[in-house]
Amino acid sequence: MRTFDTIADFKTMLGKDLPTGNWYTVSQQMINDFANATLDKQWIHVDEARAEKETPFKSTIAHGFMSVAMISKLLEDVFSIRSLKMGLNYGLNRVRFPNPVPVNSQLRIHTTVKKIEDLDNNGIKVTFSCTIEIKNAAKPACVAEFIAALFE
Repeated sequence: MRTFDTIADFKTMLGKDLPTGNWYTVSQQMINDFANATLDKQWIHVDEARAEKETPFKSTIAHGFMSVAMISKLLEDVFSIRSLKMGLNYGLNRVRFPNPVPVNSQLRIHTTVKKIEDLDNNGIKVTFSCTIEIKNAAKPACVAEFIAALFE
């Protein structure tokens, strides 16, 4: 975890890597909860017996959008800015899902601060270059530019 006192302090990270995140295990309960929240209950996500028999993964897999949805939480665990009053998801660029995430996989984030723009109301818009790694996998679960608006 890297902690900054102010946005001005955080701006020194432009072009630099933030710390590597902690590992998170993607459980079947998390996948089921995501399926219920998004109404995407395709069998490859929620039918454990069928997925074991009929998929090349031999298990259910997480939704691709689940890994991208985890970016906010994964980033929260690698840095903080003490003076922040509010942060908002602003958008995504160049999202790709190079590798499926079988149930019980472990994920963590690697991120670089790619761009920082000033906003009104004591804020900044930050573009993070994010890679969500799957433990012991050659390719990542997700690669994306994540954009956040942060305000003091």
